[in-house]
Amino acid sequence: MMKKHKRLWLVFTLALALLVSACGNKQSNASGKDAKVKVGILQLMDQSALDQARKGFIAELKKEGYTEGKNLTIDYVNAQNDQSNLKSMSEKLAKDKNTVNVAIATPAAQALMQADKDTPQLFTAITDPVSAGLTTSMKKPSGNVTGTSDMVPVAGQIKLLHQLFPKAKKIGLLYNAAEPNSVYAIKLAQAAIKKLGLQAVSKTVATTADVQQTATALASQVDAIYIPADNVLTAAMATVGKVSEDKKVPVIPATGPMVQLGGVATNGIDYTKLGAQTAQMAVKIIKGKKVADMPVETPKDVSLVVNQKLAKLFKVDPAKVAGDK
Repeated sequence: MMKKHKRLWLVFTLALALLVSACGNKQSNASGKDAKVKVGILQLMDQSALDQARKGFIAELKKEGYTEGKNLTIDYVNAQNDQSNLKSMSEKLAKDKNTVNVAIATPAAQALMQADKDTPQLFTAITDPVSAGLTTSMKKPSGNVTGTSDMVPVAGQIKLLHQLFPKAKKIGLLYNAAEPNSVYAIKLAQAAIKKLGLQAVSKTVATTADVQQTATALASQVDAIYIPADNVLTAAMATVGKVSEDKKVPVIPATGPMVQLGGVATNGIDYTKLGAQTAQMAVKIIKGKKVADMPVETPKDVSLVVNQKLAKLFKVDPAKVAGDK
């Protein structure tokens, strides 16, 4: 009888060991590149910087071994800057049970956080996630949300404006007051302008339809204009550039894509690289790292971006101040 019990115990022990081993292998494979990974992406709207961030994100995932159609499914939705779309699309991504969800731009991140408390969430192209209510700390995320900030050196950009256009005394500030990112950046810009002994003149827009009239009015009152990383203004930056040329008032925007569409120059970031940086965070989550252990990251690279056509028009050489950020 004792021998029979021993044999049964041995069989049970071996079976348990095999089960544990199988579970371990399953867990190991789940975090490997052979696993099927599903990533949700909610983008606020079609806009150059946001598009670059998304493309950079997907390209970097591929570099890390996650390829669409093989071991990666991209669950992509675009709200086209519509609040009702943001809500319904966020709810969709929450139900899709993705490995990780990514929100591009502040309103998208806010909507997704509201709809989904369970799926690990990353954000990108957001200036100040604390003011946006996405986390209470940059260093230690307070919820299930972290990501990359596109915070640019606003004071440095105002300094660049002053160096390029030293005779400019009145500096226009154009932004959408409904965007927390823009409001935060404008406060920094106002402080920097005051520190230089210059005068700030602010005007706001609500939609792209407001931009031409408001930009024209502002250009008639100031010597130069600064624009933060604002989604509405980025979408209408070509219009701003046309006003800038017509009124002979230079514009220093916050981002590289905005410069190419109608600004003179800036010390800005590459949104493709920012998207890639976000993808590196996504890979860590896919491999099992907890969101709470991942601080919000800021851009690793800031570089001078110049619109040669407008630099020539306004007779400036940004290269002379390229090293002074």
